Amino acid sequence: MTLNIPVIRLLVAKDWQLFQKQLAVLVLAGIVALCFLGLAKPWAFYVGSLMLLIVLVSAACFSISTSLMNERKEHTLAFVMSLPVSPADFTVSKLIGNLLTFGVPFTVLLGGALAVVVLTPLPDGLLVYSLLIFAYILFAYAVSLAAVMSVTSEGWATFAMVGTMVMINPYIMGLAQIPDINDGTRVDAVVWTTPAVAILSTLVLLSVAIIGGATAYHARKPAFY
Repeated sequence: MTLNIPVIRLLVAKDWQLFQKQLAVLVLAGIVALCFLGLAKPWAFYVGSLMLLIVLVSAACFSISTSLMNERKEHTLAFVMSLPVSPADFTVSKLIGNLLTFGVPFTVLLGGALAVVVLTPLPDGLLVYSLLIFAYILFAYAVSLAAVMSVTSEGWATFAMVGTMVMINPYIMGLAQIPDINDGTRVDAVVWTTPAVAILSTLVLLSVAIIGGATAYHARKPAFY
């Protein structure tokens, strides 16, 4: 399979240029949320945590919906595919573009969250817990991206995005029921337990496998959709 690198670069640059301002706003909102967390007060921690989750979910949904769902609705995909662009080229460009537009705010906020935990009076044990939360967001994003790439129905695509993101609530409740993880959030030390490592590894590996599988499947199709 031969990829047209210049075309892929142009398509990725298009997505980034279209959405960089909105992503900057999301990052700014995430920084505000981290500032609340850094106050290390119960009310501020609750507000900051809620804001950070909303920002992360918004970044994931925004990246996917604007670059795929909206382009389908506005027939931009049909126009692009009428150009001398192969399905493999378009699939790779959409994958890289999505990973870039979501990955930049995700990485910035992940680094910020870990820094806040380490550098403020918050218990250092929250570092592992934060990684578990971010790992689930990454997993939900991977499932949503694969679903939106695979289905043409806007309703099912929206259901996949909303469904996976909403499941973060039972996921957090489930983490609270695991003593090794829940108890570790209260200590001023980074404690890696077997359940935490297992959950974190599983979510990351599943995310990579889902995105890789969806990319390989679409790259071999005669048309993107």
